[in-house]
Amino acid sequence: MNELLGFEASKSGEMYNDLATVFTRARQRAVKLTQQYNRLYGEDEEKRMAVLNDLLGSVGETIFFEPDFRCEFGKNIHIGNRFYANFDCILLDGGEIFIGDDVLFGPRVGIFTTNHAIDAMERAACGCYSKNVTIGDGVWLGANVTINQGVTIGKNTIVGSGSVITKSLPESVIAVGNPCRVLRKITEKDKTDYLFRKK
Repeated sequence: MNELLGFEASKSGEMYNDLATVFTRARQRAVKLTQQYNRLYGEDEEKRMAVLNDLLGSVGETIFFEPDFRCEFGKNIHIGNRFYANFDCILLDGGEIFIGDDVLFGPRVGIFTTNHAIDAMERAACGCYSKNVTIGDGVWLGANVTINQGVTIGKNTIVGSGSVITKSLPESVIAVGNPCRVLRKITEKDKTDYLFRKK
């Protein structure tokens, strides 16, 4: 692999050297910035948001991670508006992670875009490959949900606690399990009078 390609290589889906200098330096930077972001919790939200803008590839308005938030590089993470992640979120972004608007993460959600080589010798030589993850608008992920590489989750879908998502999910469904499977569609019958009472 041509190490000069750096993140272009990691985002290509081809094998790359996970311990190339460009990646180790980027990890070190991400660790420092996430530690700074977590330390500022409850102290200075304006500075906290500035750190997030420096760390991530792109962020919308009203983005909030409870502590401790961790990511691998940060630069490959793109988040829309009105995002909330509960405690201990981990985003490993060798590939790109795209998160839409109005998305909720329960505690200990993990997204993992990168896999080690299957062949033992390639794995020992630091061979890895990454695939993007996309999460649509209005998705809610329950506690301890794991999302593996290459997955797309359709808008408004809910994923139950403890699920391991290995394949893409359609929009507007409830899905659960390991491996995660669609349980049922979300329908008009799921609406309550909450929005009327809220007024």
